[in-house]
Amino acid sequence: MTRLVYFAWVRERIGKAEEEISLPPTVATVGDLLNHLKTLGEEYETALQFPEAIRVAINQEHVDHLEPLAGAREIGIFPPMTGG
Repeated sequence: MTRLVYFAWVRERIGKAEEEISLPPTVATVGDLLNHLKTLGEEYETALQFPEAIRVAINQEHVDHLEPLAGAREIGIFPPMTGG
């Protein structure tokens, strides 16, 4: 099982702050994960309709979409962020 944590409007659109899911073996990278999540229902499709804009952290470290998921205990999914 993999723990997913959703933040800001991603959380609002999906309708939950976090969940634990079992990932199929075909989900090997962050990009694979985002594509898989979009198949779980309309709320996921809406939240992740522009995956290139979504930021992801594995075990609390930001990674790019090519990053492997192997060893991930927690995956955070964020909308685009701005600094200030």
